[in-house]
Order: sequence, then C-alpha cells, then structure tokens
Amino acid sequence: MGSDLSLAETVPASIISIRTGEWQKLAVSLAELSLDTTLRCGQSFRWKKLNDDEWTCSLHGRVISLKQDPKQDPNHLLYRVTWPSNPPLTKLSSSGKGVKVENDPMKDDTEALLRHYFNLDPNLTELYERWSQADANFKKRAPMFTGVRILKQDAWEALVGFICSSNNNIARISQMVNNLCLTYGPLIGHVHDQAFHDFPTPESLAGPEVESQLRKLGFGYRAKYLARTAIIVSKEKPENWLESLSNTEAFDESEWKTLEPGGRPGYRKAHEELLALQGVGPKVADCVCLMGLGWGESVPVDTHVWQIAQRDYKFGRGKHKSLTKATYDAIGNHFRLLWGEEAGWAHSVLFAADLRTFAIRLTEKTEVQEEVQIKGESEDGVIVQATVVKKREAIKEETIKEETTDDLSVVFSTTAKRSRRK
Repeated sequence: MGSDLSLAETVPASIISIRTGEWQKLAVSLAELSLDTTLRCGQSFRWKKLNDDEWTCSLHGRVISLKQDPKQDPNHLLYRVTWPSNPPLTKLSSSGKGVKVENDPMKDDTEALLRHYFNLDPNLTELYERWSQADANFKKRAPMFTGVRILKQDAWEALVGFICSSNNNIARISQMVNNLCLTYGPLIGHVHDQAFHDFPTPESLAGPEVESQLRKLGFGYRAKYLARTAIIVSKEKPENWLESLSNTEAFDESEWKTLEPGGRPGYRKAHEELLALQGVGPKVADCVCLMGLGWGESVPVDTHVWQIAQRDYKFGRGKHKSLTKATYDAIGNHFRLLWGEEAGWAHSVLFAADLRTFAIRLTEKTEVQEEVQIKGESEDGVIVQATVVKKREAIKEETIKEETTDDLSVVFSTTAKRSRRK
C-alpha cells in the first residue's frame, strides 16, 4: 500500500509551513445566512466546529475559518484564511468551474469564493416571504430556521458525499468523508492542531486498490459504488462532464416562475444522467442536482421529506400510500408547484426543521402550577404541614425523528435500472 501514489501523503505539522491571516468581514446578515443551520443540515460533510463559534474547512487550496456573532455583529460573517506556503502539487478537486481560484495570499479571492460557495446572490428574506405567502406550513416553521441557504458546492464532492448518504446519518457520513479526505486528499495545513485535507479528485479514487481500502475505512457496500464512479468520471466520461450538467441560468428574483411539473429540461437531463451511475438513485441524484449542480427545483425525498409530506401535505393515502416512483415524483411536483423554481431551497428549510439536531428550536415553554407539601416546626415545637402552590416552566417539545437520510427510493430505482438492462 505504501507505493500507491493515490494515497495522500501524511506530513508532520512542523513541515507544513502555513500563514494565517487576520479576521475579515463579509456583509451578510444572519437572516441571509445562518452557519449553524446551513452547515449542519446535511449539505456538506466537511465543515468542523473546532470552537463554540468557529467553523473550519479546506476549500480551494486554503483553510477557511468562519464565525458569526449574533449579539455583537449580526450583519457580518467573519472569515479568516490559513494559507500553505507552498500550494499542493496535485490538482485540487475543489478548484471547480464557476469561480477563479488564487492560491496567492497577495491575490486573495476568498470573499468571491465565499460569495460563490454560499450562493449569496438570491435574496433569501424575499424568498422566505414568497414561500410563506404560498404555504401556511412553511410560514409556521420558517421563523425558527431563517438563513438556510443552498450551497454551491463542487459537483464531484457533492456526488461522493451523497453516495455515502444512502441509508446513513449525518454524523457517520461526515466521518466517512473525513476519512476519505485524510486518506486520498492533499494536505493543506493544520488549524488548532487538526489536519485539513482538500477533497480527493476522481483520478485519485480510480486506482485498483481503492475499493478494498475504502472497505477497510468502513464504507461497506458504498466502496464499490465510489470506486466505480471515480473510474467513470475520470476515464470514461468527457472532461468536465459533471460540470456540463450544471444550471447556467442567472438567478432572477424579479418574478415568480411557474415550472413544468418535472422541472426544467436541463434539470431532467442532469437527473437522468446521474441515475446511470452505480449507487445513485433518485434521491442521491436530486441531492447532487440541488447542492452540486445548482438546479433549485430539485427536491430530494428521503425519510424526513417523506414524513413531512405525509404529516403536513396529505401524502401517504390513496394512490400515494407508499413511496413508489410515482409518489416520489408527485411529491417533487407538488413542491415545485407550491414553491416555484427554488423549491429545493424551501424544502431544505423544512428538512432542517425535522432534524433532531435542531429540536430545541421547536420547544414551547409553558407555565405549570403544582402543589407542594411543606413540613415545618412552629416556635412552640408543634409539627405543622402546609400545601403551597409553586409555578415552574415546562417544556413542550415536538417529536423529532432520528437524523437518518435513508434513501427510500432504493427499491423502485433498482427496479428501474433492471428494466433498462433488459
């Protein structure tokens, strides 16, 4: 294994010389971007919260730390960059299309990178208002979950991350992706004594021993899917094939656009091509379309969304009693009709509201009176007993399901692939 050049070289922290910049400000309010929600709701699996208020990840050949201060400065995002003295010699997977990358601190493009990555062009406050006007359920839940944006991630990273998401939970997916980067991604630097590697390229995962190594790392059956997908993307598809499936239309918030039931032709084409990959069912394809390719109308349906559709939107009865392919499509079409071209953004707000991670936001405090028996002794030695009424706060909490992201579409997607082979 030591001769496998696809494995990332482990370098002691003392050898990696780094330069850390000062904290800088980017004007964006908490209503437009909430790090604590956006980075924890199952979009990206590489951000680490090293301190109580600091999120850190390697992106585009540098390590970026972010934080927000709701009390002192709610209208700015603070960011700091840690640069390696010598940029990695290997190609960086995160250096995708859509943003020019500079590895030179003297030509710091981090603000542009963050604007691109966090998809800051759409006015989220206005979108929330539109969705609230169209949907009473969204209006009820959204105030607790402002600032949920859809990231504009590297498409390859999104594809790998969501192949790992099948029948999995967010914590374990994050662990798997972290192990993948530590093993195959180029080392960028260390922050707070933690190593940060960039995301591995398709080429680095296309070697003959990758599948067996991933199984040792705990990827299970997903190891085969990832190894095969890396070979397809790096050797069998045209260069930049994934990026060619991206939405290139500029966001237009001036009008509410009515979509065809199945979404725009470009979205349908991207979804169909992704389904041809091993380990990619309709849910995984929709996740990649939404969070890696920029198709805002994409609505991934997993356990959470299926539960939401049944509980709040009258699915789960009649012809949509179970999650067949027809029901999966019907749920997506329902939300596209309800929320418009950025239906996937609105869906992600409700998805976050259904996660156990954020259950505390859905609690209600009520005042409860209860009788308490008190015993004491009077001055003349007589034992007395009295009943008094005390008030206390009780918490009423909604039931939140476990943070699984099970791909409920696996049954009908497998059937569909079998039928295509015949």
